[in-house]
Amino acid sequence: EKIRIEIISFGLTESRIVSDATIQQLFVECRLYSFLAEETPLSLPKPTSGQRIHYNYSNVIYVDKANNHARREYLKSMLLKPDLHTDSLRFTVVSDPPEDEQDLECEDIGFAYVSLREIFQKQRDIIEQDIDVFDSQDDSAVIGKLKVSVEALHALRSVYEECKDD
Repeated sequence: EKIRIEIISFGLTESRIVSDATIQQLFVECRLYSFLAEETPLSLPKPTSGQRIHYNYSNVIYVDKANNHARREYLKSMLLKPDLHTDSLRFTVVSDPPEDEQDLECEDIGFAYVSLREIFQKQRDIIEQDIDVFDSQDDSAVIGKLKVSVEALHALRSVYEECKDD
């Protein structure tokens, strides 16, 4: 009765991010619809092109009936009423300002998505898979690859069985 999310590593492709000297430290936020935003506890130095930075961060979102009714209801509605904007986990790569420039804001530099509905339709979790990270200023440009695992199939099946009972 849980969804496990792992943010493993991130690598940049040739893009404006590589040459932008103001972007030095990166962390990753993961958001499930409007419920939950989790971020990697560390921001790591921006990788050079062709290199990867390793977060090895894992998080669990509980969706059990007893304690997490709202999240379960969201998953039910997502499985029953397709709407592309709400069926994905959103990963945001964020630039963390250097410590000597704390007056600067954190800036979203890229987004990546994993569709929970697709996991359910294909009946397959995502294990250590590279997903495209799209530029926050140009969503047709890929700025890098984020390696993630999303284990949600068991929880989605459980929610789906419940839908059939309702």
